Amino acid sequence: MTSPLVLILSSHVAASPVGGSAQAAALARMGIDTMLVPTVLFGRHPGLGAPGGGPVGIEIFEGMLAGVEAAGVFGRLDAAVTGYFACPAQIAAAARALDAIRALNAKAWVIVDPIMGDEGVGFYVPEAVADALAADLVPRADLVAPNAWELERLTGRMVSDPATALDAARSLGRPVLASSVEVGTNIGVLYADAGQAWLASHPRQADAPRGTGDRLTALFAGAVLGGD
Repeated sequence: MTSPLVLILSSHVAASPVGGSAQAAALARMGIDTMLVPTVLFGRHPGLGAPGGGPVGIEIFEGMLAGVEAAGVFGRLDAAVTGYFACPAQIAAAARALDAIRALNAKAWVIVDPIMGDEGVGFYVPEAVADALAADLVPRADLVAPNAWELERLTGRMVSDPATALDAARSLGRPVLASSVEVGTNIGVLYADAGQAWLASHPRQADAPRGTGDRLTALFAGAVLGGD
């Protein structure tokens, strides 16, 4: 039996378990093959200080996507996951790649993690990147995986508890996996589509690790691809 195959368009961070490289590692442990086309090449998470490295130039990013397509991979993908982008041009290239994938394989599952920012921090990316994510990638998604702050930014609706998170999620008109939802004194994850909604919550951690949103998206995708 052939293993599922996933294309990841996101960050490669060498010394921190975050971004696309963390997603690829998580999926590999689930028996899923991955290809990572990086949007940035960092030494460590920027939240820890100067990360080293920098954005992948648009010519290189587009060239890598062209090479993956030329290898005949687009038609064999089970899913594509998008995450961190450095500039709107990368998002435009990703949108073209998703369209090419869908033209070859209508069953390919598109998961968009619209990485924009977070509560108490604000934007991680230029607002032009956030706008391009909302305009070009979210409408192409079969599943959108924002945190609560990003869900507010995408919908213009307040997200302060599970009920408001559900209202905002359903306003997107597509399945949503929303993280960092306030659940009283706990924190949780909400899955919602047109027919059902599920909530999982746990106590807050005093010092939460970085990259949990990236791993959540990958683990959820891996579970679905595995038949759950």
